[in-house]
Amino acid sequence: MERMWSPWRSKYIASFKKPPRRTKRTDSLFTSALKAKDDDAQLIVWRGEHCFVIMNRYPYNSGHLLIVPNRQTSSLQDLTLVELAEIMQTVQRSIRALDAVMGPQGYNFGANLGRVSGAGVDDHVHFHIVPRWNGDTNFMPVLADTKIISEDMVDTLKKLRKQFRNGDR
Repeated sequence: MERMWSPWRSKYIASFKKPPRRTKRTDSLFTSALKAKDDDAQLIVWRGEHCFVIMNRYPYNSGHLLIVPNRQTSSLQDLTLVELAEIMQTVQRSIRALDAVMGPQGYNFGANLGRVSGAGVDDHVHFHIVPRWNGDTNFMPVLADTKIISEDMVDTLKKLRKQFRNGDR
């Protein structure tokens, strides 16, 4: 990759101000899903004391999961050590379940913090776990801008729930 020096770009980026914090709190997409108490319709795989696992409705790959703190915050720094500990334990548990159910060869794991980083839901911090297989990026997304998801999400949801229930025995 070639790099081009462009000092004018720094002034352009600095011209954007951080948006003001909301004064009136509205429920995020995730908080609404958690409150709905209809885990099937919301695609919630598992609920913990401080976080939950939900399937991504617009997955990058089959089995794409989101780990979400129960408490709505847009800032990673606002999460308590207890919340962070349960989130990381849930990441491990999720990967074990995905290994057992889907057998991926690897994972992408991470978070997009803030709208400019790519966060589609920027008012509630969350973490992505994307199962990966050799060759899962093929001609369809490259040429046709189309991603093929190989299994119905409800079928995957049922398998993962079963694994979450039975996996820690």
